[in-house]
Amino acid sequence: MDLSMVIELGLLLCISCLLLILSWKKNFGKGKLPPGPISLPIIGNILQVNLKNIPESLSVLAKKYGPVFTLQLGMEHVIVLHGYEAVKEALIDHGDKFADRGHIPILEYISNGLGIGVSNGERWKQLRRFCLMTLRNFGMGKRSIEERVQEEAKNLVKELEKTKGLPCDPTFILGCAPCNVICSIIFQKHFDYKDQKFLHLLKLFEEDMKIVSSPWIQVYNCFPSLLHHLPGSHHKVYKIIHLIYEFIFEEVKEHQKTLDPSNPRDFIDCYLMKMEQEKQQPQSIFTIENLIYIAIDLFSAGTETTSTTLRYGLLLLLKHPEVTGKIHEEIDRVIGRNRSPCMEDRNKMPYTYAVIHEIQRYIDLIPNSLPHAVTQDIHFRQYFIPKGTTIIPSLTSVLYDDKEFPNPNQFDPGHFLDESGKFKKSDYFMPFSAGKRICLGESLARMELFLFFTTILQNFTLKSPMDPKDIDTTPTASGFGKVPPFYELCFLSL
Repeated sequence: MDLSMVIELGLLLCISCLLLILSWKKNFGKGKLPPGPISLPIIGNILQVNLKNIPESLSVLAKKYGPVFTLQLGMEHVIVLHGYEAVKEALIDHGDKFADRGHIPILEYISNGLGIGVSNGERWKQLRRFCLMTLRNFGMGKRSIEERVQEEAKNLVKELEKTKGLPCDPTFILGCAPCNVICSIIFQKHFDYKDQKFLHLLKLFEEDMKIVSSPWIQVYNCFPSLLHHLPGSHHKVYKIIHLIYEFIFEEVKEHQKTLDPSNPRDFIDCYLMKMEQEKQQPQSIFTIENLIYIAIDLFSAGTETTSTTLRYGLLLLLKHPEVTGKIHEEIDRVIGRNRSPCMEDRNKMPYTYAVIHEIQRYIDLIPNSLPHAVTQDIHFRQYFIPKGTTIIPSLTSVLYDDKEFPNPNQFDPGHFLDESGKFKKSDYFMPFSAGKRICLGESLARMELFLFFTTILQNFTLKSPMDPKDIDTTPTASGFGKVPPFYELCFLSL
């Protein structure tokens, strides 16, 4: 090692120690942070976290340090909430104080800090209020959107019939349906399942999910300033989002040409009208760039998460044919074969409803939610948490609580059924997170999962090319999200 490298390493170590001292002095006298493992200079506790299985690492640390503990990831202190009581107390009981979005370098990089996902404060409140109102106006949670989902479910069945019962990878087919629902809301379009432009968009979202769930991105989020200018998949994510940006920008330009304020057609029209209302306000947050990144956020939340849940769910049903058989019996008894499933059927189908809940619980799709941050200096339990501190709520620790869900590592619909076979609600069911930052599209996602699953199983028997006992359901990545393994299945018409 030459002298210049030794000097550089020495300077880096000195700067790191200085930052740690400044951080300590800032909080001195205000109270103590929650306990946690001893951290190393510069890298913090990164070596104590398995980046291929972060939820498991957090569970191990929680056993030693308790349900509220501190980690240093890179130069940043984060507070982990582990277990239902800690998560509920923070996100629900003290929701306003835990309502900010935590620091997510990769999302801030690819979105330029725009959109609703990484916004905070008054800006976030205005954007969320507008999005919720507009989505409701276009039917989210209402009969009108249910009809759209039912129609898309029929299109899905037609496409699955084209596989003629041969083994197929369901990834793109299952992605088309929820993506088309979002397309209908955002820019009132429906794409054919073979449309190459549409399939390219789906491929981009799938690739984005894989990369942001990879270990490299977890490292990048800890050391963004150090790694930003180095080669790595964070640059690929940026290129992916730029391509999606261009796709949506073309739709926005088309809407600007054809906008009729007396007859708004979709989300983009409503946003453009809002822009016109605020054009005299120089500081307005309603800009074209914000619109495009909000649309990307809605696509990301409403397409890839739902399609991944469908794909993972079918894999679990292949693994557990006895569960699939019971769903078929319930569908035959309640719906039959002559009409489309509807949301009213849900209350008469406790077993199917329980299975869908168990799929979401078991796959634990977004294990640590998106990070939160505290909006002010607060005392939480016996600890002090400075304003702006990132909070990681472990949803895994809630969804896998062994007191609420006996044998949580087993796929068991009985977790959501009482002794008489009726559906049993659980406060521990938090796949959409909880509190002020709960998923915007929760009601739409619940509707889609029920209608798509029941429509598929109303029309097909699922068959795996391999013996069910040999099917591996272990995710291939468990970073930001859990990515199911590749598999093939046969859709056999009933």
